[in-house]
Amino acid sequence: MGVIGFIWGIGGIIMLLGFAISRLSGMIFELDQAALSLWQWAILLFWLIYMVWAEGYKGFYKAFAPRVVVRANYLAANPRLLHVLLAPLFCMGYIHATAKRRMVSIALTTMIICFVLMVRLLPQPWRGIVDVGVVAGLGVGVLSILFFVFKLRQSGAASLPASPDVPV
Repeated sequence: MGVIGFIWGIGGIIMLLGFAISRLSGMIFELDQAALSLWQWAILLFWLIYMVWAEGYKGFYKAFAPRVVVRANYLAANPRLLHVLLAPLFCMGYIHATAKRRMVSIALTTMIICFVLMVRLLPQPWRGIVDVGVVAGLGVGVLSILFFVFKLRQSGAASLPASPDVPV
């Protein structure tokens, strides 16, 4: 049951991120690249680099991805039926987490939802420009999770730079 929880936890999060990537990619393809001014291209390039660094590296690689993998590994070693059924939520820190982890997860999700709602109001090409960076950051996020799963399998949980943040 623990292996199922691990696979469902990691797989569910990757599917969620993949769904977001596929949905946002549509707005990118609506960009009329020929109509972008030099100024808009410069903003797009700056935003792309910034989001790969901020969302991809700082957010996913340094924080979210190792924690997700450590929590999935904890779930594999300590399976409970409800936690296995809700493994993606468990791995993201919404359930069976310290109060601080749960609060941070909820606050971050709320902030992301507000950001998404605001970006939806932007006209093209600005929405497409924003989505280019977000898709790149999410892509780095998916790759980061896969990297830490590989690292876990090669070196063990002690090599991952995160705590499972589970209640004692």
